Amino acid sequence: MNLAEYNKSVDLYADSIYRFVLKNLKDSEKSKDIIQDVFAKVWVKAENINYEKIKSYLFTSAYHTMLDYIKKDKRMTSLEGSNIPEQGYEKEYTGLSEVLENALDTIPEIQKTVILLRDYEGYSYDEIGEITDLKEAQVKVYIYRGRKALQKYLVKIENVI
Repeated sequence: MNLAEYNKSVDLYADSIYRFVLKNLKDSEKSKDIIQDVFAKVWVKAENINYEKIKSYLFTSAYHTMLDYIKKDKRMTSLEGSNIPEQGYEKEYTGLSEVLENALDTIPEIQKTVILLRDYEGYSYDEIGEITDLKEAQVKVYIYRGRKALQKYLVKIENVI
């Protein structure tokens, strides 16, 4: 991959990768850090990367970098302990997107990831398998189970209101 192809890949894919990571982490600063790390890694390995497969490579790299951040945060959180007082709040209906995000937060991380890649980013099962290092059949199973869990969550009126 040359400099022009690298710049083109940044222009084409940075926003969609950012949205994907942000949907998972819900932290814009960490999401920006991950995107920066991903493109830095790509720049270092640019000669070895086939431009035809750059989209898959970027999403795969972002996915694995995101998992590393999540693991790191979990370790840091468990070391710090939780001295944060519980705050009460009333649930209010604020919109469909918030309801869907709350629903996505109830399913396991891998199901959430494959659903976001399929339904939000429009990847095929095969491409999702490449990104997540899963077989196509596993991807289909995770998407099916995730959608069923989302359906079960969204049917309950108290979750929607």
